[in-house]
Amino acid sequence: MRGVIDIPAELAEAQVKFNKEAGRAFIAALPGLAADFLDRWELRLAGAPLHGVSALVLPVDRADGTPAALKLQIRDHESEGEPVALRLWDGDGAVRLLDHDEPTGTMLLERLDSSRMLAHRPDVHEGVLVIARLLAHLHTTPAPPGMRRLGDMAASMLERTPAVLDRIPDPEARRLVADCAAAVREVADEPGDRLLHWDLHDENVLAADRAPWLAIDPKPLAGDPGFDLWPALANNFDPADVLWRFDAMTEVLGLERARARAWTYGRVLQNCLWETEEGRPLNEADLEIARRLRGRTR
Repeated sequence: MRGVIDIPAELAEAQVKFNKEAGRAFIAALPGLAADFLDRWELRLAGAPLHGVSALVLPVDRADGTPAALKLQIRDHESEGEPVALRLWDGDGAVRLLDHDEPTGTMLLERLDSSRMLAHRPDVHEGVLVIARLLAHLHTTPAPPGMRRLGDMAASMLERTPAVLDRIPDPEARRLVADCAAAVREVADEPGDRLLHWDLHDENVLAADRAPWLAIDPKPLAGDPGFDLWPALANNFDPADVLWRFDAMTEVLGLERARARAWTYGRVLQNCLWETEEGRPLNEADLEIARRLRGRTR
């Protein structure tokens, strides 16, 4: 089976950009890794490869004819919790895990219909409500021991904030980031214990024959459900729609809005820290989300 996998150039470029030498090593090993798992799990290729910025997904059929998807990705602190979360959710609101190799992080998943993606639906408000309902369902599961924890992430963010503030030249942006950090500081001692998806936007929701919509590609952590709102606020970004989306999601999820706002500020802070530390300009959509939520008093 070796030599049958062509690695998409976009995936290779993304891995080098975000993971440097580890990304180059992952891409170099990927054809052999794919061939090994096609052999080991007795899989037959059943379509063209799919990819995002961090994973290669091969449509396959199992020996008994069951359609599946072979997901190969670099193993890091974000991806290592994915099989744990999928096993706990057990197909209830999320894609089902069929097999998993711990050392490499390689997973065999049920195959969903990538042509029926929530992002393809024209009604953005419908998409936001679908995401909110999925999150409400997924959040009923408590996070297991050993899952990366929002409390630890919040402490790290607050520790890094002073140095980052010194590197933000625009006074208004600097104040916004400082306000986000202050809001996180207010809630950091109660970080929550739910199993969060972390990245549920409309390209990570696919249709299936067994359910209208299922979540894919979690980067799970233990924490407060408010930390899961940001992707649906930033996706298909519309400044005028931020408060509608925030109110709709918090209503569906039954969240206290002040607390959910604070943890959404946490996501903005997380992004601003990453961007500044990497030498990139702050994302204007993130800053605008913070501005819009700042005016929300209930």
